[in-house]
Amino acid sequence: MTEKVILVGYGGQGMMLFGRLLARAAMLDGKYVTFFPSYGTEVRGGTACYHLIVSTEEICSPVVEEADTLIAMNQPSYIKLRDSMKPKSLLLLNSSLVEVEDPPYVMVYRIPATEIANELGNVVASNMVMMGAYNYIKDIIPTNLFLDCLEKALRGKKAALYEINKLALERGENYIRNGSPINLPSL
Repeated sequence: MTEKVILVGYGGQGMMLFGRLLARAAMLDGKYVTFFPSYGTEVRGGTACYHLIVSTEEICSPVVEEADTLIAMNQPSYIKLRDSMKPKSLLLLNSSLVEVEDPPYVMVYRIPATEIANELGNVVASNMVMMGAYNYIKDIIPTNLFLDCLEKALRGKKAALYEINKLALERGENYIRNGSPINLPSL
């Protein structure tokens, strides 16, 4: 099993934390992991991109040229990375901030991550909504390992954020479990 993922959004939407936690949890699960974070040149609001490969076999390069999964948190970031998908890729769009036609040949899930996080009281937790949806679809790692990594990352002054992020993860999972709208690829 090899899963090549690109996580992309504005700086501040939590893509780096999402990727780092997913990488750590996958390593704890005994998988091989490579990651390659990159940032836009802007001081604030630029594109933050995280290339991540999780595999049961050794990995040769951290660069994801063709993604098995693209998770896009906003429209400009999606437009910038949309050509990195291959046929039958999984595309998770934050439908709160991305309005595009479904690309052909990929499986599309539209998840209102920003709205769900706002309902929980913290828009920053939208990344965890997407993680919950993604892991429910792909089943990459046991959720308890991810939550352990999340709890360790949110210590000290950030400890109060653990519960809301845990709830956001559950809401993302439940959104998919309860039959979210999906566009299946037309081949």
